[in-house]
Amino acid sequence: MQRIPRYCSLDGFTELSTSLEGVALRSLHQFDTVCVRTINNTYFLFILDPETGKALVQGGRYFSQPIEATISGSTFGGCMLKSGWVGVGLRIEICADGQRIVTSPVRTLHVENRAN
Repeated sequence: MQRIPRYCSLDGFTELSTSLEGVALRSLHQFDTVCVRTINNTYFLFILDPETGKALVQGGRYFSQPIEATISGSTFGGCMLKSGWVGVGLRIEICADGQRIVTSPVRTLHVENRAN
């Protein structure tokens, strides 16, 4: 019998995701920018509505120009999603133009706060 890695269970995912570095979108302000460097690309998430995850997204091959999208959250690449959260080591799930885009794993992220 093959053993399932603990992070693939709901309990394991919850345990692990609380120990990862990341940011809850709801903790951000409108017009904050999250600069995300993944294994393959750099993305800029210009937050339009922190409550819903609406953002202008630019970066990678799918977002060469800024496009309005919804940041759903972070995942290991499977079906479990930490909604409304972007985390280091996880993949970002972005919905744009009716398509679901999943990035490569996040290496670093940095929040640039709006000008006050």
